[in-house]
Amino acid sequence: MRTRRNPMLRTLTTALSLAAMMNAALACTAVDIVAADRTVIAGRTMEWAFDMKWTLVSRPKGFPVKLTAPKALNLPERTVEAKYALVGVSANIIPGGALVEGQNAAGLGMSGNFLPGFTTYQTVTPQDKNYVEVLSFGAWALGNFATIAEVKEALKTTKVWSDPSAASGPTAPLMHFVFTDRAGASIIVEYVEGELHIHDNVAHVLTNAPTYDWHLTNLRNYLNLSTVGVEQRQIGNVDVTALGQGGGLVGLPGDYTPPSRFVRASALRHGMTPPKDGAEAVQAVVHVLNTVDIPVGVAQSRLPNGQLVSDYTQWVSIKDLTNNRLQIADYAHRTSYLTIDLAPLFALDKPAERLITDLPYPAGVGADVLKP
Repeated sequence: MRTRRNPMLRTLTTALSLAAMMNAALACTAVDIVAADRTVIAGRTMEWAFDMKWTLVSRPKGFPVKLTAPKALNLPERTVEAKYALVGVSANIIPGGALVEGQNAAGLGMSGNFLPGFTTYQTVTPQDKNYVEVLSFGAWALGNFATIAEVKEALKTTKVWSDPSAASGPTAPLMHFVFTDRAGASIIVEYVEGELHIHDNVAHVLTNAPTYDWHLTNLRNYLNLSTVGVEQRQIGNVDVTALGQGGGLVGLPGDYTPPSRFVRASALRHGMTPPKDGAEAVQAVVHVLNTVDIPVGVAQSRLPNGQLVSDYTQWVSIKDLTNNRLQIADYAHRTSYLTIDLAPLFALDKPAERLITDLPYPAGVGADVLKP
């Protein structure tokens, strides 16, 4: 395991070209913040070009999580019972589903973001005792751990692998993950060149490719950005005044590429007035995520068969890890978040689920939201 690594600048062009050939524009942005009253809020957008059958799911304490190794190794399959109930979003186009977003009853949150061109999972050997296939990774992590420290400790001895032949919808499950806990600790988990890399989430932001360390290095190109603009300047005998507020952010990238979204979200996240409480923190995160919201049709790419597809913000979730609440909205209800008290869902004694597009926007609380 490495906790730091040098930017892979020499492979950047090749990797990004590969990603462009393999995938349409697929984008996600995650932001977390801790209010002055210690309320921890973590939000994310999900941009995708395909119908992944996104489904809000709840899983009770004790639900089974299968831990498997590649079949060729003939290693034993284990089933562990989850220590914590969880609620999250699953890509149900994948047989059995795959949790890419969620939070558990202990206040641990997770978001999986696409990382094409850079992700290579670990290799399981006959000597390994602990392993989990990446499609089960989200359920395993949220089902069994309460804190960042526990996640880091478990990852030291657990191999995360991927089966290229497994059905995973229109894109391969190439992801990196951001974990945030109720204390406000946050890490980025990536698998690069077959090795685990864990980064402290110092930016409190995650987007997509390249890797997290590259994004931090790229922020050095934007040290000139400021929340305070120049109001006036004397040019010869002329007193030239600013046209309006916000001039300190001239040069802030406004496109939807992962590097630009990372810079934009970081600048706003760290430039805003710090929130006093959970309500202000929710609004702060929502305002940042609004700046990366993608309407249908403005971020298009062409598939190898010539088909033109559009990336767009399919859903947004805001996790209150302190108070066990979730706010969620799909594309059609972007201004009408459904607010859910998770306690009734955590208390369910059996799994439940419902398509995000079928949720009862904008009103609905507790376990009722998963009733058909």
